[in-house]
Amino acid sequence: MGDTDLNLPPLSPADLAFDQGDDGSVARSGPVPVKTAEDLEQVFDVPVTVSAVLGSSRLAVGDLLRIAPGAVLELDRRVGEAIDIFVNERLVARGEVVVVEDRLGVTMTEIIKTDR
Repeated sequence: MGDTDLNLPPLSPADLAFDQGDDGSVARSGPVPVKTAEDLEQVFDVPVTVSAVLGSSRLAVGDLLRIAPGAVLELDRRVGEAIDIFVNERLVARGEVVVVEDRLGVTMTEIIKTDR
């Protein structure tokens, strides 16, 4: 099996049951099955990249090359403003930076829902 192959369970006829309305709309017939974390078990080991973005700055290449250790770079965010959390370069949440023992972390304050 290749790295991108998933061993997914087969669909049942109930999973494919849809009704077409008089106006051409399509709606699911019958109840929508309740999904649990166990339904996603096959994707639990898929690696993703999580990024917490404090802000951004736009510079000329010459200015970028002059940045040295200890330099302060001005970002487009204010102190206390939420940071963006991306999974695989897709915005999924916003949060606040927190210190837990001797490490930095993020407390999620808003989950971004998309139509996809």
